[in-house]
Amino acid sequence: MRAVRVEAHGGPEVLVPAEVPEPEVGAEDVLVDVAAAGVNYIDTYLRSGLYPATLPAVPGLEGAGTVRAVGSAVTDLAVGDVVAFCDGPGTYAEAAAIPAARCVPVPSGVSVDLAAAVLLQGLTAHYLLHDTYAVQPGDTVLVHAGAGGMGLLLCQMASALGATVLATTSTPEKASLARAAGASSVLGYEDFAEEARSLTSGAGVAAVYDGVGATTFDGSLAALRVRGVLALYGAASGPVPPVDPQRLNAAGSVYLTRPSLGWHVRTTASLRARAAEVFAAVADGSLSVRVGARYPLEAAVDAHRDLEGRASTGKLLLVP
Repeated sequence: MRAVRVEAHGGPEVLVPAEVPEPEVGAEDVLVDVAAAGVNYIDTYLRSGLYPATLPAVPGLEGAGTVRAVGSAVTDLAVGDVVAFCDGPGTYAEAAAIPAARCVPVPSGVSVDLAAAVLLQGLTAHYLLHDTYAVQPGDTVLVHAGAGGMGLLLCQMASALGATVLATTSTPEKASLARAAGASSVLGYEDFAEEARSLTSGAGVAAVYDGVGATTFDGSLAALRVRGVLALYGAASGPVPPVDPQRLNAAGSVYLTRPSLGWHVRTTASLRARAAEVFAAVADGSLSVRVGARYPLEAAVDAHRDLEGRASTGKLLLVP
């Protein structure tokens, strides 16, 4: 089958189209014909070597498609079912073998493209806003990269929970997208902490949702109110250097956490329940999913360059 493979760690150029054997289907797996695969920052971490991986490897964790075969122990999925998944592995390919327990049935009101585009980021936004810091009506929160796939979902969902949303973006076009998603104010990256404090009469924000990392961390910490929460859920600009815990005291007894999706969807029941809420919002139109671009499988290198070069908005998809 056609796939994209990483044979050595490095930049986007190490993503090489290849013919590889179809994956073996274990007793508890399903074989899915991938209709669309989501492109995520975690894919770039695996490609670059920031996260360990055994090479050669087919990257990609997220996708959606139709079940073509089921393992002998699978009882809750059948051939022909449309499913989505976000902890792969090997979704940059025409087919992927996925543990059935990690698949989510896609409801009829959600297209396969949107299912692939929203699952990982939608689940992440859901746990960040409901669990990491549970947004309350009247809160003011700060969302970094407000026009990215994650940022657009966070802006919409936080606004729907009654928060005033501040968002950072890097261009006027991206600022317009963030405002349309519910951000009441859009800030530049240079002085966002000072602007956030000004907009909150000096108090600071209840929470900062920061997937950027190294370049925004200090400002994110400075933007928090007393006992505010810094949810550092990613590191698009690079990892944050070690932090002296005394800084959290000095900033007002604030909280710093480095959450990840896996710990919030540890069981099939929790995964599917959280996904059902996200898919229901997509189906009823209350959550809009922006697909910024679709790339053929062989153009994965371009997708990674656009993602890392901040040349994209919304979610990027690979279409085998």
